[in-house]
Amino acid sequence: MKFGLIIIGDEILSGKRADKHLPKVIELLGARGMGLSWARYVGDEPQRITADLKHAFESGDAVFSCGGIGATPDDHTRQCAAAALGVPLALHPQARALILERMRDTAAEQGVPFEPDRHDNVHRLNMGVFPEGAQIIPNPYNKIAGFSVRDVHFVPGFPVMAWPMIEWVLDQRYAHLRGNGVQAEKSVIVFGAMEAALTPLMEHIEAEFGGVKVFSLPSVDHPQWGRHIELGVKGRVDTLDAAYRALLAGLAAHGATLGPELVR
Repeated sequence: MKFGLIIIGDEILSGKRADKHLPKVIELLGARGMGLSWARYVGDEPQRITADLKHAFESGDAVFSCGGIGATPDDHTRQCAAAALGVPLALHPQARALILERMRDTAAEQGVPFEPDRHDNVHRLNMGVFPEGAQIIPNPYNKIAGFSVRDVHFVPGFPVMAWPMIEWVLDQRYAHLRGNGVQAEKSVIVFGAMEAALTPLMEHIEAEFGGVKVFSLPSVDHPQWGRHIELGVKGRVDTLDAAYRALLAGLAAHGATLGPELVR
C-alpha cells in the first residue's frame, strides 16, 4: 500500500503560513519503515478539494488529509469528502458525545454553567458531522475527533492535533505494514559529465533492476564540489546493492570521474 498526503488551506498557498505537515509525515512514516509516495496542496476551493478527494478514494492508497474539517465558512473538507463519496453528511454519535464532553470540560474550567443548547454550542456539533459511514480518529488534544472513510483519513490543520492523530492511525490501522517500505539509496558524485550522456546508463539500470529508481541531481555551484552530478539508485534494501554495482561499472565504462560515495 502506498501513502499519500493532501494539505488543504489558502493560508499555505498564499505563504501566510508555512506547511509543516509534509516533513513531519515523511518522518512519521520513515520511523515505521514506510514512505510517502505523493503529496498535494489545495486551497479552500470546494470543487478542487472534491476532485482531489475523489482521486484519493479511488487510488487505493492510504491518504491523510490535513485541514478544513472545522465548522467555519472557509472549512469545506467534510462536505467535499461526502460529495466525493456520493453520500450524505450525518452527525456521528461518538463524535457528538466527545464534543459535548469537551464543552462540559470547558465550562467547568471557566466556572460557568454547561449550556449544550446555547447557539454557539449547538453550532460546535457541526464539527462532528461526517460523511455517512465514517469512523472517528481520536484527538488527544481537545477531544474534537477527526474521521476516516476507508483508507482516507481526515485530521485538523493544527500540527499539535494532527500529528498524534496521524500516528494513531498508522499504529492502529497500518501496523502490519511496518518495514514493508524500507527504502535506501546509494549515490556517487560524478564530475565532468552531462546528464544527457548518462541517460542511457540510467535507463538501462532501471530496466534491468525492477523496483529500483535511478536519480540524477545536478549542481552548478556546490560550495564543496562545484559543478557535479549526484547520480544514484534508490529502492528496497535487498535489491539495491546489485543495482549500485552496475551503476558504478557503467560509470567506469563511460570514463567518468567519480568523487565521494553517499549512502542514506
